[in-house]
Amino acid sequence: MDESEKDVVLAERTSLPASFDPLKQYLAEISRYPLLTRAEELRLAEKAYKHNDKEAARQIILSNLKLVVKIALGYYNTYLNVRDLIQEGNIGLMQAVRKYNPYKGTKFSTYASFWIRAYILKYIRSNWSLVKVGTTESQKKLFYGLEKEKKRLEAKGILPVPQLLAANLDVTEEDVADMEKRLVLTDVSLDQPLYEDGAETMMDMVKDEQDIEEVVEEREKQQIASRKIAQFKEGLNERELYIFEHRIMTDEPETLQEIGDHFSISRERARQIEKVLSDKVSKHLIGSEARTGAGAASPAGPP
Repeated sequence: MDESEKDVVLAERTSLPASFDPLKQYLAEISRYPLLTRAEELRLAEKAYKHNDKEAARQIILSNLKLVVKIALGYYNTYLNVRDLIQEGNIGLMQAVRKYNPYKGTKFSTYASFWIRAYILKYIRSNWSLVKVGTTESQKKLFYGLEKEKKRLEAKGILPVPQLLAANLDVTEEDVADMEKRLVLTDVSLDQPLYEDGAETMMDMVKDEQDIEEVVEEREKQQIASRKIAQFKEGLNERELYIFEHRIMTDEPETLQEIGDHFSISRERARQIEKVLSDKVSKHLIGSEARTGAGAASPAGPP
């Protein structure tokens, strides 16, 4: 190698950072994209939805890359290659932009979070060996049942010792000890709710074989319906609200006679109020469906 070639090699080496961290570089790059205001987000989302505007979609994606990182880091100790999780989350983000309907009233960040988590968890589920779940039947059984069995025993005031856990789960004590070490390594509570407003857990998502789009669409429908019902309840007086909650929207509705006795009115009057409420809520939800494409049905109570 002549002197000129040595100079080139030396220049290349000195131009590289002493410690190259791809994740830090990625975080630095995405930090250049500011978050959108609600008005900006809505304007771009409408352009992407109505006109298939690629540039609008790109801006929405870039402004939400930090959201993907935030969610991916929540599963960092479950699957140590966080860059793979970010990549899967980004795929979910792009899918969210394609599917998002801004006229349904759901914030994009909320809607996108469903897609991002779904793709990340689907990826984790399809790579169990990398998550240290194990491959034998006893390991799989322990992975799904150990924490739940411990909580069940603790709820009864029973100390969940390895010997008892092994007997209840039909595995050996060594299997229990090994899986407890695996769960410590993953450092994730599988029974922790995925979302602040629901009871769905990571374990539910991981075991679920349902199509991602179906899962996300169902969650969005539930969220929209809950919001519309809450808005409807705000316009009810005390008696209407009671009948709505204890007669129309409950799995165990009171009888018309019980409602009549509660308010010192006749059974027929209680039925009339229920009929008016049922018609009003149906019109409210049908109007919402016409505007957003989401609807709900009103359950009926016993006579």
